[in-house]
Order: sequence, then structure tokens, then C-alpha cells
Amino acid sequence: MSYHYLLDLALILASTKVLGIVTRKFQMPQVVGALLAGLILGPAMLNVLTETEFLTQLSELGVIVLMFSAGMGTDIQELKHSGGAGFLVALLGVLVPLVMGTGLAWAAGQGGLVPDGGFLEDVFVGTILTATSVSITVETLKELGKLDTKVGNTILAAALIDDVLGLIALTIVSSVAGGDESILLVLGKIVLFFLFSGVVGFAANRLFRWMMALEHQRNLRRYPVLAFVLCLLMAYCAEHFFGVADITGAYIAGLVISCTPKADYIQSKYEPLSYLLLTPVFFACIGINARVDGMDGPLVLFAAALLVVSVISKLVGCGLGARLCRFTGRECLQVGVGMVCRGEVALIVANRGLSLGVLSATMMTPVIITVIGGTILTPVLLKLVFRSEKETQAQQTRLIDHYDKMRQLDLVSEQLLDRDRALMDQGEEQQERK
Repeated sequence: MSYHYLLDLALILASTKVLGIVTRKFQMPQVVGALLAGLILGPAMLNVLTETEFLTQLSELGVIVLMFSAGMGTDIQELKHSGGAGFLVALLGVLVPLVMGTGLAWAAGQGGLVPDGGFLEDVFVGTILTATSVSITVETLKELGKLDTKVGNTILAAALIDDVLGLIALTIVSSVAGGDESILLVLGKIVLFFLFSGVVGFAANRLFRWMMALEHQRNLRRYPVLAFVLCLLMAYCAEHFFGVADITGAYIAGLVISCTPKADYIQSKYEPLSYLLLTPVFFACIGINARVDGMDGPLVLFAAALLVVSVISKLVGCGLGARLCRFTGRECLQVGVGMVCRGEVALIVANRGLSLGVLSATMMTPVIITVIGGTILTPVLLKLVFRSEKETQAQQTRLIDHYDKMRQLDLVSEQLLDRDRALMDQGEEQQERK
């Protein structure tokens, strides 16, 4: 038995942490550092780390836990009451990038910029562009003091719905990629899976509540274990019986747990497991799987085009959705920019395509470039689109202050004139008395 995997894990954890701290110093998320660690230590550069079966399986477990945690962190009530604006922004924010991304991949394949992987790979590239990760947006809006505004609330609501629509799109594409089944059969399986999820979710929720009422505050540690059992079973059933992505099952299991009274406690127990081991391995493995040996001029051009399309498609799709909801032009631009960042969601989708054999390893590098580029551009663009508003408000404030000062000067002038008139009247009265 070889113990080399221990050295691999030590290198991954140390490098992802160090580079995560470095990227955070530049006001970028630590996930960028984890990606860079995989790229630097992997075959793309130093070739210290290579893909192994152990790392692959641990990476898959990492993405399952990541989506499970995302489900637990989802606010169901916010999702229900997000309103038509959030749904329309999210819907067009999925459809437009899907079409534009698919069209770009098809045109690049026909034009010889990238190897032609077939129409399914083109659709998967479009599916990657449907993703949205608003963690960077939220931090930037907090800094600007715009998180609780109309635009901020719309972005948050649309991001919740976008996650659900993106998972449905990923499930459909993944199911089609897994075999020669018809679209109707695939859609039928998806419907059956969600019905199955509803039954299991209701039963699991009732079981958790019954146990909590029975035991009160005792033996709290068993709830995270049972929650993880539910996560793994849902992920397995989704993949094995329904042909649905395992991460979809994990996400729904997280939604079920989010409705229980101990959701915050259970979620807190998974954070150490996630950031100590599984999440760094997952993101580092994405970097390890990336190949730059075929990164010639045409592929670099495609990567640049993919980054541009990823930005424009969200601006057009989400901005149009906001416009249909009677937002102003500036607010539409702000909503669109707020939905640009793809982050870890796009990487999860891309990794899914890679594991299915739909997405080639060569395509991973343009995807990673797009994710990193979008992560860097989002806070910059947000500050620009909100700065113009800030400058306009500042100009209005200066005009109002100038107007107030002029009014004050007029009042002072009138007071001086009144005083002069009073003095003149007093002088005339004295002259008359003399």
C-alpha cells in the first residue's frame, strides 16, 4: 500500500491555504488561490501533483458536501417571496447565457479555434455560463452600502432562483450525456425524482422534528450524522436510479435540512469538514485537471471570447429581465453586473461535464480563465456602475448646497437692505423733528 496520497493531501492543503491568503490580500476570494494552487502544482506547470483515483473520489465527495451546504444555507421563505422580478431576472439570466455560450462554442468549433467536441459539448459550455455566484457581489454591495436597496434585494432573489434553474439545466444536460435516452424520458425521470424528493423530504423532516421533540437538547451530535446520511443517500439515488446529477440530490437534501429547527447547528458542523479538507481538494483538483499544453493562440482567443460573452450575456439577460420589471436603465445595468460572477458554481458544472466525458480537459482552462476573470471584474464593475450614481447624487447635493447658500445670501442681503432702510427712516425722522 502506498502512502503517497498523504503527501498529496499535505501539499494541496498547504498550497491552497497560502495562495488563498495571497489572493484575499488582493480582495479576491480564496477559491481563486485554490485554483491557482492546482494549476501551479499540477501538470499544467510544475507537475508535482497528478490526478489519482483517490483524489478524484475525494473531490467528488467535496462537491457533494459543498452543494449540501449550499442547500442548507438557502432561505426557503426568501425563495418563495422573491417575486416576479427575481424570477424574470433569473430566467433570462439563464436562457441568454445558455444560447450565447452554446453559439460561441459551436462557432469556435466550426472555425477551428477549439477541437469540435460535438453539439452536446457546445450546450455544456452554454450551461456553464448560466451559473451565478453572488458571494463577491454581496461583499462589494456591503462595502458600497447598497445591499439593502431595491437592486441588492433583486440580485439576491434572482441568485436563489438562478441556482435552482441552473441545477435543472445541468440535470437535463447531464442526463442526456449519460446515455441514448430520449428527452421525454429524461424529463420524466426528472419529474419522478422531484416527486421522490418531495416524499423523502417530508418524511425526513417529520423524522427529524420527532426526534428533536423527543430528545430535546440531548445527543445533538447525532443530527449532523443523520443529515449526512440523508445527503449521501439522496445523492446516490439521484445518480443511480433517476440519472440525475448527484449534486442535485445533495442540494435537495440540504434544502430539507434547512427546514428543520437545528439547521444552523447542523450546518455549523459541516463548515470545518468543508474548509479543512474537502473544498480545498475539490478546487485544487479542478486546477490539476486543467491542461495548458494545447493552449495555443486560437485557444487563448477562445478563452478571451468566452470571458467577454460570459459578461455580456449576463448583462443582456439579467438587465433585460430587470427592464421588463420597470427598473431604470442604471438599475438594469447594476443588476446585470451583480450577476456576472460565476465563481465556484461554474466550476462545479464544468467539473461535472469533465467527469461525464462531455467536456474535454482542454476546455477546462478557458473555463477557469473565465471564472477568475469574472471574479476580478465583478467588484471593479460594480464600483464603477454605483460610482456614477454616487457622483450624480454628489452633484445634486452640491447644487442643493449651492442653492441653499444663495438663499442664505439673499436673506442676508434683504436683512441688510431692511436695516439700511430703517436707518434712513430714522435719519429722516430726526431731520423732521429738528
